[in-house]
Amino acid sequence: MTAAVRDTSAAILPVPIFQFDELSADQPWARGVAGQEVVIHSAARVHIMSDQSADSLGEFRKVNVDGSLSLARQAAEAGVKRFIFISSIKVNGEGTEPDKPYTAFDTPAPQDPYGVSKMEAEHGLREIAKTTGMEVVIIRPVLVYGPGVKANFRSMMSWLSKGVPLPLGAIHNKRSLVSLDNLVDLIVTCIDHPAAANETFLVSDGEDLSTTEMLRRMGQALGKNARLLPVPAGLLEAGAAMLGKRAVAQRLCGSLQVDIRHTRETLNWSPPVSVDDGFRAAASAFLNE
Repeated sequence: MTAAVRDTSAAILPVPIFQFDELSADQPWARGVAGQEVVIHSAARVHIMSDQSADSLGEFRKVNVDGSLSLARQAAEAGVKRFIFISSIKVNGEGTEPDKPYTAFDTPAPQDPYGVSKMEAEHGLREIAKTTGMEVVIIRPVLVYGPGVKANFRSMMSWLSKGVPLPLGAIHNKRSLVSLDNLVDLIVTCIDHPAAANETFLVSDGEDLSTTEMLRRMGQALGKNARLLPVPAGLLEAGAAMLGKRAVAQRLCGSLQVDIRHTRETLNWSPPVSVDDGFRAAASAFLNE
């Protein structure tokens, strides 16, 4: 086993380290993939809320498409048998109607440069699989949370821990989430499961929550009573649109559900960690920082 990292000071696994400069078409991987049977590829240029690039899609493609496909080709040339690609639910789209979840068989409909780049990488990997015989497994996670989580999920925990009143007590959407432990468990399952070869899997905790319920249960994990004001979702969305925050309102009030039956049935897999246990793990790490 070898871990490929850019910053060796952040490497904590007791395994050999391969340091790379950047995920690009020009990065040589021969030494990193030599002797490996499986590559798990999770590096990416991630979704950036305030991206101001003149050619945002081009910047995402350099890393997520060109860099990923170069790694995959070099892995195939080195004799790697299976390539596991951590993609994104954004390949499917940005949201669903309540109780009409995305499936692994839906026609992709990405709506931002990040999602488009992940979709194009998936297409390229499937072509490499056809021409080289290297097996490709694609995993599309929803929002991942766990110890050390950043961005909006961390902000949510901070608000709850401080007792900040939030106007989110009457949101009746449905959101799928996945704890880091459940995602890692699925990745480990896909390393050698024969039925995983050349399949695409969606992954979640298996329980969908409204924004209101998520806040209440995370509050419980933090040992706090969530102070939620019952402001109607329509009023929140209208106010956010006036402030130019329509995308924020969509994430708070809209639904995004995934159907993981294909994952369950193909791999005989179930999420080993419940939502509440996942929340407690994230909350414990947050409180101990």
